[in-house]
Amino acid sequence: MSNDVENKNERQQADVTRFLGFRLDQEDYAIPLLRVKEVIALPEMTPVPQTPPHFLGIMNLRGQIISVVDLRLKLGLKAENNEDTCVIICVLGPLSLGVVVSSVTSVLALAPHQIGRQPEIATGGTGYVQGVAKLDKKMVLIIDIAAALGVEDHLATESSVSDSHEEEAA
Repeated sequence: MSNDVENKNERQQADVTRFLGFRLDQEDYAIPLLRVKEVIALPEMTPVPQTPPHFLGIMNLRGQIISVVDLRLKLGLKAENNEDTCVIICVLGPLSLGVVVSSVTSVLALAPHQIGRQPEIATGGTGYVQGVAKLDKKMVLIIDIAAALGVEDHLATESSVSDSHEEEAA
């Protein structure tokens, strides 16, 4: 009987997915931990002209030029910086992208039964929400960071990175 319990526990642990929890304004969000390279303090950034307001610019992270986006502004939330404001360096395929958040809260280990379906909203525009985790008395929106940023952000990111590479080559 104890082998059955151990096997069940191992299966449940194998189904657990880890997420990085963070806050945008006063709301809780999470992204898959596999998308996170590191979390850093808010760095000095170089603005890039003619980019969307939520595209804050580019930064140099140990010799790598990384585009930085304020996810709060992108999602239409209040973007007030404080001592907890930080940048999550996300890996999006071949790109690394810095995403400014209000604060990082925790690493969450969630089993499939803890994650509900994405909310159904008639106005659309929330395709980036993958699901909702129900934890104690709060809900955490699990988001697909690539989908949340949208196509124009990928183009702005790629062009700012390619421009910086061209400048380095010159």
